Amino acid sequence: MRIAYLDCFSGISGDMLLAALVDAGANRERIEQELRKLSPGDFRLEWKTVVKAGVSALKLDVIDESHAPSLPQKPLKVLGNDHTHRSHKDIVAMIQAAGLAPRVTRRSLAIFEKIAIAEAKIHNVPVDTVHFHEVGALDSIVDIVGIALGLEELDIEQLCCGPIPTGNGYVRCAHGLYPVPAPATMELLLGIPLRETSIQKELTTPTGAGVAAALVEQFGSLPSMTVESIGYGAGTRDLPDQPNVLRLLVGHK
Repeated sequence: MRIAYLDCFSGISGDMLLAALVDAGANRERIEQELRKLSPGDFRLEWKTVVKAGVSALKLDVIDESHAPSLPQKPLKVLGNDHTHRSHKDIVAMIQAAGLAPRVTRRSLAIFEKIAIAEAKIHNVPVDTVHFHEVGALDSIVDIVGIALGLEELDIEQLCCGPIPTGNGYVRCAHGLYPVPAPATMELLLGIPLRETSIQKELTTPTGAGVAAALVEQFGSLPSMTVESIGYGAGTRDLPDQPNVLRLLVGHK
């Protein structure tokens, strides 16, 4: 059985996991080609190797290509409230119409469904009427479907994960300043082993928590497996005393 283990000692986000999948051997050209079927907006993916606290890792930025040529292009990760808001229904229709492989479609929809259910509970609205903010943005759609594509590229049948650190402090979301973990993130992490950390930053995003809630079948220490490749996906921030990376072990058991 093909298996992957998420060693998320510095948390997990969508861009970190997608970068780790590519670093572990997923074909990024094929992933980008498949992502174009979504037509969520004008974008390109920028990949670069960075060093985080002495560890070399792949960094992914989704670049918004819809800016006017006279304006500087910025990674969507820093656009804040300029994100496009989409409903869960809109995103489901977009993914179903893209003609992706069945397992890619299934995994993508499963992640969005988990996030929609969490958001609906937090905001006390029906699931179908949930309008995403950060997760409805183009970059998060690309991250989530890209992760499903990366898992397919590596033919991963089972996803396992270590305990997840959420971080501490506060994070600014579309509705204001929230404690870390943000309410939707905490809702998604119900029943999932968490790991204590003193770091005063958000380490696990709603997208990362959604992936864990929807796709991980086993939580705990490293399972019995033969490791064939290792991928490192970099986060944006630099953390004190540790590399801000997600380590992905890929192999079989």
